[in-house]
Amino acid sequence: MHCIYLKARTWLQLLLMLSVFGALHSASAQNGVISGLLYNEINRNPLPFGTILLQGTPYGTYTDSAGRFEIRNLPPGLYNLEARYNGFEPVVLYEIQLSNSKPQVLEIGMKEKNVAIDSVNIVASPFKQPEESPLSLRTIGTNEIKRYPGGNRDISRVIQALPGVASTISFRNDILIRGGAPNENRFYLDGIETPNINHFATQGASGGPVGMINVDFIGEVDVYSGAFPANRGNALSSVFEFRQRPARNDRLGFTATVGASDLALTLEGPAGQNGDFLFSARRSYLQLLFKALKLPFLPTYNDFQYKQTIRPGQRHEIKVVGLGAIDEFALNTDANETAYQRYLLNNLPVNTQWNYTIGTSYKYFGDEGFWTLVLSRNMINFNTEKFEDNDPANTQLLDYRSQESENKLRLEYTGRKKGFKWNAGINFEWVRYTTDTYNQTRFGLIDFETRLNFAKYGAFVQVSRQLLQDRLSLSLGTRMDGNSFSAAMRNPLEQFSPRFSASFRLTPAFSLNANAGIFYQLPPYTILGYRDSRTQALVNTSTTYIRNKQLVAGMAYQLPTNTRLSVEAYYKRYDRYPFLLRDSVSLANLGGDFGVIGNEPAVSVSEGRTYGLEVLVQQRLYQGFYGILAYTLGWSEFTDKEGRFVPSSWDSRHIISITGGKKFGGNWEVGARWRFQSGTPYTPADVATSSLISVWDLRGQAVPDYEQLNSRRIRGFHQLDVRVDKKWFFERWSLNLFLDVQNVYGYRIPGPPVLSVQENEQGQPLVSADDPARYATTFLENDIGIVQPTLGVVITF
Repeated sequence: MHCIYLKARTWLQLLLMLSVFGALHSASAQNGVISGLLYNEINRNPLPFGTILLQGTPYGTYTDSAGRFEIRNLPPGLYNLEARYNGFEPVVLYEIQLSNSKPQVLEIGMKEKNVAIDSVNIVASPFKQPEESPLSLRTIGTNEIKRYPGGNRDISRVIQALPGVASTISFRNDILIRGGAPNENRFYLDGIETPNINHFATQGASGGPVGMINVDFIGEVDVYSGAFPANRGNALSSVFEFRQRPARNDRLGFTATVGASDLALTLEGPAGQNGDFLFSARRSYLQLLFKALKLPFLPTYNDFQYKQTIRPGQRHEIKVVGLGAIDEFALNTDANETAYQRYLLNNLPVNTQWNYTIGTSYKYFGDEGFWTLVLSRNMINFNTEKFEDNDPANTQLLDYRSQESENKLRLEYTGRKKGFKWNAGINFEWVRYTTDTYNQTRFGLIDFETRLNFAKYGAFVQVSRQLLQDRLSLSLGTRMDGNSFSAAMRNPLEQFSPRFSASFRLTPAFSLNANAGIFYQLPPYTILGYRDSRTQALVNTSTTYIRNKQLVAGMAYQLPTNTRLSVEAYYKRYDRYPFLLRDSVSLANLGGDFGVIGNEPAVSVSEGRTYGLEVLVQQRLYQGFYGILAYTLGWSEFTDKEGRFVPSSWDSRHIISITGGKKFGGNWEVGARWRFQSGTPYTPADVATSSLISVWDLRGQAVPDYEQLNSRRIRGFHQLDVRVDKKWFFERWSLNLFLDVQNVYGYRIPGPPVLSVQENEQGQPLVSADDPARYATTFLENDIGIVQPTLGVVITF
């Protein structure tokens, strides 16, 4: 879906020509500027006369009396910046991209040390290890996202370089972490929760084919795969914390990006004396390519992103964040020449979605801590239709309309006093969920309307302390959540969610780490709002929060060359997961396809377990080299209708990811990624049921045989992606041209076989000669894997 089918040789020739052009016309001046503020992260007091160094270079400076610094006349390129201040832990910001046309503006918060440790040499580390989450936390910088081979500047794809992250063999961005389902992830943009980060989202899950977030906004992303801090609830597999970068503050700037499937425009600059802003709009051109290639579906997506920062004074900070998308999925009924094209046209519906998140956060910094108040609203709208033979004049098979909206408030305090770090707060949400469902199924007509309103509320506290000259770190936290949907979930004490983290530093470079916790998540609104078509009564009122008990332990060792080795073992035990009664399958097995999941009767009885071992070797930029080696050995199992543990749809036994790159002279950069993943289970088709004319005419696709739940597996697959970047830095603008080739050696694997019906010469289905109530069936090839070259251009003014 993201492919642009162009000859790689043509792009290489163009690269060569532009390289010659750049060599002749590149600006020779060194006008790069890095500026910013060094401050205490707790009270935002400026840190005067601190040391700022660019690692591996002779460049550096000191902060002034107001904590500000500036380094001028720097050659364009990538830098690792190190900040030091007496009595504070050193900080490293890695891979700061500098150009002549745009200054880099940084805000560096530093953590005060609990005790003076003159006898111990504290090494500045580019790897985070906070008290609350000393393990299961990885940080990804903006340059890592942009240059990731095969990543298409999309964070949902880039995280596949990390341990514990599985992927599907399709082009979707489903986030599958430590054996959990796609609906178990939460996303925060500058502390403001957004329920989804992908276009064409699956309702009830979090996946989709294309990411929504513009990477040009991102400073860095923290990815928690466990050890979740107490102020982040309703997650079982991961929490993503996106921190957006400060905008340039000298003048208006402009960036244009042409990628594999879209065009993005970004505007940034100062907003008054005490603020700045970022704004972007993006439009896809996939629909034009798909129509030219005679594909039977035509996806179009648009997204918009906005961030504004206002600082009325040293102790006050206001951020306004907005993110929205409009997605349309139409059918190309002229593309009906092959059996597979007709199969897709027969079962794909027409789909329209839009969504937005808008919010503001206010921070007030006191002497020993800061208050954070967050107000936000998010809403997503789903419209899906399907007509017999894709003709609106014929019988309507599906008419589904649904909206989910959440109005949120969160108030929390973070502070340090007498060696303790405190974080405590409350949260409140008002939820509105509506659906008008008309769906002709093999179980009969499903026809109901729901208008659901209820409140969600919670409270949390976490206390952390470092002991033994900061060698031992302990953190104890808990949260409680409830809602007014039903009596079963009203009492927050029933969702008491404790967690405990410990880290012991044997040497300055080697630590042992552990976390244990109990976490809860509310089932999807599609389950809560399902009604009986006959009585129009809510069916799933006895549903409860999903519970997950987690235990993680591991070690981490840091080398002086910006390299880190970590090994972690994890165990997750699920219960109270919704079990769907109509198909007799756990909701934990669903979410990896388009459409809606959970819109049916369910009971909270399913159980599951995932466990495994992760190994990670990560090399931050050092002398031009960078890389990640990750290996995961894991199991994921959930109960079937007999209560037996069977492999889940996300049971990837072995995952190996090797990513690396090298920066060369002349601003050339080459990177590659090789990834192997064991085959995942799938449920075969129920041929007897699917072939019934009364069933096939409604669905146009196979009915899974859940009597054989996940009893078969596809073959393991592997893929090599390569990317070449070339940058030119001119006096007032810069140019980045990249060639990205996915699946370089064209490896193909057979996907799960696709059940279809046999056709006559006119493309009409054939009735079985043995049973006039059935169609004659056949299986279509479902090979997956093609070479996908893409040329991208980024222009910054």
